[in-house]
Amino acid sequence: MAADFTLRPYRVEDEDTAIELWRLTWQHAYPSIDFTARVPWWRERWRNELVANAQIVVAEQAQALIGFVTIDGRGYLDQLVISPDRWGSTLATALVDEAKRLSPNGVTLLVNKDNGRAIRFYERNGFQHAGEDVNPTSGRPVLKMAWRP
Repeated sequence: MAADFTLRPYRVEDEDTAIELWRLTWQHAYPSIDFTARVPWWRERWRNELVANAQIVVAEQAQALIGFVTIDGRGYLDQLVISPDRWGSTLATALVDEAKRLSPNGVTLLVNKDNGRAIRFYERNGFQHAGEDVNPTSGRPVLKMAWRP
């Protein structure tokens, strides 16, 4: 079955939609955290860290942004964001495959240890556990995961 979405490079005019999708997705995953209060911090990080240092690929369906992935030059996947109504679809795999294509020597990432759904997803997509750490911003325990070709 053909994908019902298209992938394309991020454009500056995607910023507001991408940030709102990030907020919505994380709010859905962690309803006890007020992600609306974090939007100004996220916007600054988006502009100064991610847009400045990573390739960003967005997924669209009917001209609506439904997901994105960020991958920097070292192969670090900082964000994989999928609209909650698309969780369980082929979209996340397509975006991870794009990150692998852009970083053919390997991809690393951090995932919250309490996010079992995401951990299982990455495992199904060839990522191995590569250690543990603590997120310096949230203080949450994270797993390091890595994909090698």
